[in-house]
Amino acid sequence: MSSQYLTLYKMIVLYMLKRCDVPLSKAQIYDFILENEYTTFLTLQEVFSELAVSKLIIEKTVANRTFLEITSEGDETLKFFGNRINPSIRQQIDEYLRANSMKLRNEASILADYRKTGDNEYTAHLVARENGQDIVELNFPVPTEEIAQSICNNWQEKNQEIYQFLVSQLML
Repeated sequence: MSSQYLTLYKMIVLYMLKRCDVPLSKAQIYDFILENEYTTFLTLQEVFSELAVSKLIIEKTVANRTFLEITSEGDETLKFFGNRINPSIRQQIDEYLRANSMKLRNEASILADYRKTGDNEYTAHLVARENGQDIVELNFPVPTEEIAQSICNNWQEKNQEIYQFLVSQLML
């Protein structure tokens, strides 16, 4: 792989991170880049690795998802080399971020995972974030993995209703 192309892919990732107002997950970036057939999965793995090693991005794993944030060094690098991104690619990125803004925000703000905590016991861990701060964090011990999965799935789908219900009940 030519270093010229690797540099371009790095700039695309940095541009996406810079233009989005919430942290993006690796999966979200994979989706955009692979869907548009800019490069392969393996090349993109190399890009993420090189960006992290050179401290242009920070990786944070939350609820089994790895979120990426651009660092000040990454921002400076983008200022120097960002002009290598074709304007049509920039436009595609901007349109993707605009069209998917609510979905991207929810995926970064609504987190759910579970883990085995003992014999016949799992704990579902649910979090809602706003502006980088946890506004709700719930832990539910349950007897089966299936129940834990169901709780996590329902949190992803019904978090706003659940949050509104909790607030209304607590304000009585």
